Amino acid sequence: MTDVQLPQRHKLYEDMLALLLGTLLTALGLTLYAQATLTVGGVAGVSLLAHYATGYGFGTIFFIVNLPFYLLAISRMGWPFTLRTFAAVALVSLFSRLTPTWISVAHVEPVYAAVAGGGLVGIGLLILFRHRAGLGGLNILSVYLQDRNIIRAGYFQLIVDFLILVAAFFTLPLDKVALSILGALVINLILAINHRPGRYLGMS
Repeated sequence: MTDVQLPQRHKLYEDMLALLLGTLLTALGLTLYAQATLTVGGVAGVSLLAHYATGYGFGTIFFIVNLPFYLLAISRMGWPFTLRTFAAVALVSLFSRLTPTWISVAHVEPVYAAVAGGGLVGIGLLILFRHRAGLGGLNILSVYLQDRNIIRAGYFQLIVDFLILVAAFFTLPLDKVALSILGALVINLILAINHRPGRYLGMS
């Protein structure tokens, strides 16, 4: 007889530590992207492109663009998920602004930024997803679709992120777009491989 693993509810301090670590890793990855003038998919990618085009701070744009998606989160995912996601978005916005003052990166090889930055963002998102939080926007929709067994979060984001990265052709040089696509593959493969129904049964 096979033992059945039962879900174990996260404690409050575990959720708080996950929010802190997940957002710190994500902000660091996005800092590498910004330094190398790369972008990602989702709302973060849209915010980075807007940052490059307008010069306004990424953190401010990221926070504002996410606001409409909270309506979907409230109606579909409930208040606990929405509040955790709001906190995660606020922390990434804050840390994205503060990280360049905490560390100084004079030069970063774009290929390294794509792979290492994508890895940091992917792991950060994985931590947040496993503690019932996201980074707003498409993360909210992707988690909702996976919970309904429609499509895995990583695969859904890979499809949509590709469409968003197409828009980068109008903002970034071709080589930067190619590296941005590489980074998006790293992020979404991490999620597709590790964030699967039944693989991790912790819940908040």
